[in-house]
Amino acid sequence: ADLFTGKFPWTEFIRQAAVMAGTSVAPTIMVALPIGVTLSVQFALLAGQVGATSMAGAASGLAVIRQAASLVAAIIMAAAVGSAITADLGSRKIRDEIDALEVLGISVIQRLVVPRFVAAIMISMALTGLVCFTGFLASYLFNVYFQHGAPGSFVATFASFTTTDDMKLAMVKAVVYGAIVGVVACQKGLNTSGGSMGVANAVNSSVVESILLLMISNVAISQMYLILFPKTGL
Repeated sequence: ADLFTGKFPWTEFIRQAAVMAGTSVAPTIMVALPIGVTLSVQFALLAGQVGATSMAGAASGLAVIRQAASLVAAIIMAAAVGSAITADLGSRKIRDEIDALEVLGISVIQRLVVPRFVAAIMISMALTGLVCFTGFLASYLFNVYFQHGAPGSFVATFASFTTTDDMKLAMVKAVVYGAIVGVVACQKGLNTSGGSMGVANAVNSSVVESILLLMISNVAISQMYLILFPKTGL
């Protein structure tokens, strides 16, 4: 509602988005590269065993976009972004800044939680797109230059089997994962108690619970997608 009433804290939103991006982009790339190479190696071996080496591009591409991209982005979000949000809000809670805002009649949800929640969703979608590109590029380069695959075959099979629906599914997952990380991190941060040790415990709890919820959500969304939109053929 704040977006339409002009009360949305854009300055805090932009600042939080910049912090989240600066914290998570480099780790995301460093994780996406080996995952793309690993998927390329594994699917190339499997394709070789069944005599379908030309399908390596489609297999690795589908794996990156359908599962790996959103999941890698979610884990990085939980570990880097979620911990930062929890530590920030937890420190404010320990220093009684949260109570001071409430005494002044300022909504903590509106001022602190909402911009972090929206920024987490936006950055999660951006990281998912980044993992898709990085993972595909790593798979392509490894397949072409190290496994001596045909560039045209890799791209053709990838384009034949990967559809826009796969990317839409990855973006839907990214929105859900970003929302989960934002909610869990803010909830843990605002309920911190026990001094500096309480902040550390809140950060640890936030990361663990976020990753657990992300794994459960990934299974649920993937299965629901297969049930609602079954693949009728290759």
